[in-house]
Amino acid sequence: MIDLKGKRALVVGVANADSIAWGVAKALHAAGAEVALTYLNDRAKPFVEPLARSIDAPIFLPLDVRKKEEADALFHRITTHWGGLDTLVHSIAYAPGEDLHGRVVDASLEGLALSMDISVHSFIRLLRRAEPLMKDGGTALTMSFYGAEKVVEHYNLMGPIKAALEATSRALAAELGPKGITVNTLSPGPMLTRAASGLGDFGALLQSAAERSPLRRLATIDDVGALAAFLASDLARNITGETIHIDAGFHIIA
Repeated sequence: MIDLKGKRALVVGVANADSIAWGVAKALHAAGAEVALTYLNDRAKPFVEPLARSIDAPIFLPLDVRKKEEADALFHRITTHWGGLDTLVHSIAYAPGEDLHGRVVDASLEGLALSMDISVHSFIRLLRRAEPLMKDGGTALTMSFYGAEKVVEHYNLMGPIKAALEATSRALAAELGPKGITVNTLSPGPMLTRAASGLGDFGALLQSAAERSPLRRLATIDDVGALAAFLASDLARNITGETIHIDAGFHIIA
């Protein structure tokens, strides 16, 4: 049984009850952690607010990672309410539709820059703010996908973006290790989330993954949450810089 009693976690990226970030938030809460949640904007709030209430989230604030003032308000609240932070979970990614659905060779500079900003540099920015709050060490987690390692049809621009995120996670792990802060990347397999539904022909990818994975099934957001809770615990204090797959073995099949 994972024990996170007394731990304080910030989970960024919950869009609805099918979000990978929600699977993580639920698991952290079930293990005893206090969990702060954010929502993207007023349109997203009605989908996330009931989830925040269900886990008694003590902090529930808007966060568009492009808006410095919202990040300022969030971390001010964390500092005044908790005085510290143990776990940061970054589960956000974005690419403009034209660039996501087109060839990588045709990607626009603007689209690539925006994708890198929201999907990668936001992790750096959030962890930079979290670092001084992790006085006794801590845990940072972000989310990737097998398309960062191999070419996955229709994943397109997000492949290079997630590859950059994984490399960034390793660099952060090396830099923050002396402070007792672990940084790991979780790589869930295909699962039906709002973000994934924007990929072309995603239904075929789900079917293929279920048929070809060694366990002949898809992983779930609860599977991701279980691993995140373990990594947030003291049991995983010597695991850092890793990209860990939660995909029923799909990534090992050629």
